[in-house]
Amino acid sequence: MKACNFKEGKLSAVSSLQHILETPRLIVRQYTMNDADDFFALNGDQEVMRYIRPSKTRKECDAFLAQNINFYNTHSHLGRWAAYEKTTKGFIGSFAIIPIDEETNNVQIGYALMRSVWGKGFATELVQYGKVFFFKMHDADILYALTEEPNIASQKVLLKCGFTENGNLISGTRKLLKFLIHRNVLQNI
Repeated sequence: MKACNFKEGKLSAVSSLQHILETPRLIVRQYTMNDADDFFALNGDQEVMRYIRPSKTRKECDAFLAQNINFYNTHSHLGRWAAYEKTTKGFIGSFAIIPIDEETNNVQIGYALMRSVWGKGFATELVQYGKVFFFKMHDADILYALTEEPNIASQKVLLKCGFTENGNLISGTRKLLKFLIHRNVLQNI
């Protein structure tokens, strides 16, 4: 099993400035500080954050946004990115491919979507295209995903996208289910 090397990434076929990936309905790009209002609307919403982390104040969100932007400089093709709908150009949420922890080099895929777009299939679309992006840009053989045990909707998305459940872990007081997908499940990557 190969590990993902956080220090060495391959060059993307898309613009390295901001554009990360594109799906039939979405554009995923790096955040900038100009996205602070959207970032706060997402990360400050307690219902959106229910299964992710505690919601944040505006000041906390601004610091978290700056931290995420700085992360791009040291982690090639990893990060939390802004997702926008192509037709409306509206912000729909965040998409992430980030380390679970730096010690093991294990990487997880994730998303957080604005409540106004729940149920429209954007989570599935992001995970489907995101897993292909990950395996094209990284040499790791496994991509992980974590969900809180009561987050049935995200578990269904992961299963639909070819992930399999692979145990659980405790993070603080939260029980997380671990999912994974192997590189060999995808064809022609």
